[in-house]
Amino acid sequence: MCGINGFNFSNEGLIQKMNVLTHHRGPDDNGMFVSSMFSLGNNRLAIIDLSPGGHQPMINDDGTLAIVYNGELFNYKEICDELKHKGFQFRSQSDTEVLLKAYEAWGSACLQKLNGIFAFAVLHVHENKLFFARDRLGVNPFYYYHAGGRFIFSSEIKGIFAHRVPRDLDVDALNMYFRLLYVPSPKTIWQNIFKLPPAHYGILENGQLHLERYWNVVHGEELHDREEIKHEIKRLVDDAVRLQLVSDRPVGVFLSGGIDSTAVVGAMSALGGNVETFSVGFEKTEEAEKYNRDFELARKTAAYFGTTHHEFVLSAHDVQTRFEKALWHMDEPVSNHIQAVNLFLAEQTARYVTVALGGDGGDEVWGGYDRYYLNQLIDRLRRMPAWVRHSAVKAVLHARNKDDWYQKLETAPGVDRYFEFWGQKESTVASFLRPDFNRTNVTKIFFAERYFQNIWSDFTKQMMAVDLQTWLPDESLVRSNKMSMAASLEQRVPLLDHRLVELGFRVPTQYKIAHKGHGKDIFIEALQEYLPAHVLGQTKWGWFSPAAKWLRTDLNAYAREVLSPSYNQETRDFFDFEAIQRMFEDHCSKKQYNLNALWLLMTFQVWYNTFKVQL
Repeated sequence: MCGINGFNFSNEGLIQKMNVLTHHRGPDDNGMFVSSMFSLGNNRLAIIDLSPGGHQPMINDDGTLAIVYNGELFNYKEICDELKHKGFQFRSQSDTEVLLKAYEAWGSACLQKLNGIFAFAVLHVHENKLFFARDRLGVNPFYYYHAGGRFIFSSEIKGIFAHRVPRDLDVDALNMYFRLLYVPSPKTIWQNIFKLPPAHYGILENGQLHLERYWNVVHGEELHDREEIKHEIKRLVDDAVRLQLVSDRPVGVFLSGGIDSTAVVGAMSALGGNVETFSVGFEKTEEAEKYNRDFELARKTAAYFGTTHHEFVLSAHDVQTRFEKALWHMDEPVSNHIQAVNLFLAEQTARYVTVALGGDGGDEVWGGYDRYYLNQLIDRLRRMPAWVRHSAVKAVLHARNKDDWYQKLETAPGVDRYFEFWGQKESTVASFLRPDFNRTNVTKIFFAERYFQNIWSDFTKQMMAVDLQTWLPDESLVRSNKMSMAASLEQRVPLLDHRLVELGFRVPTQYKIAHKGHGKDIFIEALQEYLPAHVLGQTKWGWFSPAAKWLRTDLNAYAREVLSPSYNQETRDFFDFEAIQRMFEDHCSKKQYNLNALWLLMTFQVWYNTFKVQL
């Protein structure tokens, strides 16, 4: 991957400054193109065609187009062959040149041909026109500032801050962060700085900006031949892994103990050759076994497939020393207590390989999370007489240690039901966010307008589609991208090959979510030959860390400092710090479990201090 930068005026010094701030995304090369109307910059992480032939910005043969590009086209050879038949000639083996000439040949329609992860911009050199686009699932980020006649874009917000643009918080976005733990597209935490949403392209022409969606998850005709569906799942997983191994640099796999990364390792192993796998665990403590379950399962999986396995162990100290660095790389607040763990794993993995495949996206497409199973259960129970469903659902929720989810049964499908499964409770937010800043309805209104204007007959499938467009790109994928690129490591996600996602949303939900209480049913059946018994026998676990315990022990002093009113004078107006201190003490004494709220506040405090004071 790379870092891309640009703006709609001429300034060589500023484009170079943007390149310096995003250098970690591409340490192998950097370049600039400055015309009378635009400036473009690139930091290159060389993956395909390591020669100078892949240098960016790249200009087409007649000098009319210039491109900056971050990503990989996994089918670039097939597109190249098609372009050669149209008479195009190539002077490199780079997928950048293929993308540039694909745009030259087909314009925005080229996006329909691309199988890859990308964010790019093409300048019409002799016109006041810029075309830019982001991949279908939002694997690669694209940020832009648009105000006062200026248009500035970058792979990271810190690149935009090379310019003197206001750093004013968007208070609506602030409220969304405190409920969702991230800020959903197209918003960012900053006013006038936006994310280009996944599956969108934009055209800036004569100062006018136009955005267009070019792909969507189709809620169309469902498939019902179970055996044919399983055959297609396996075929597409195999093909996605095969395509995503294209690289002129070493490739490995992030391996956890779960279904998704194991399936990727299995498909990769089936292609032959040595496979390198990478896992992270936690320093031994009396509770380490609980948090190292995936670590131990990954070791068994690596042995099963005979991979060259690399294990890394981190401590609370490793997390603390990376906390601020992780938030600097994230650009805006995203609260997840495995964020610094992601960074640690990327740093260690980058010592061995330049590309790592991951298992991201399997749960959102194939129904792997508990909320999907429980939502489907609720919809079934709501068809029963009230006196039957009340006793039945209480028994089911109690058995799954989810007694506090009973209210969801009484909530009809729609935005309110969705938020019964998501985010911080309003009472929790109100306890620490001062009334002047607390806007209770903005998050639900935002989601209702964008994702719940129409309620699907299969609401569980609609929940998965919303997660795929919000949580996945704006929390999960951006975290993976930023933490990997902080170490100049490219992460790829074969389970989010758009063909596999399109197939997944044509599969009936009942094929994915078994009545016996787990998800990904047909996905598991299709890939059984890649899934050893020790993986199949596990319940859904997720990737946890000892963060709750660390707040009481190793990270206690650091957390106490960050959560104090003296840590950052400017946030005193936002928060009731007496309430925060009570929340912290209740957590430390085990009176109440407050990890998510405390980590949310720690993240914001350190992030605000970094970007409002230090940068």
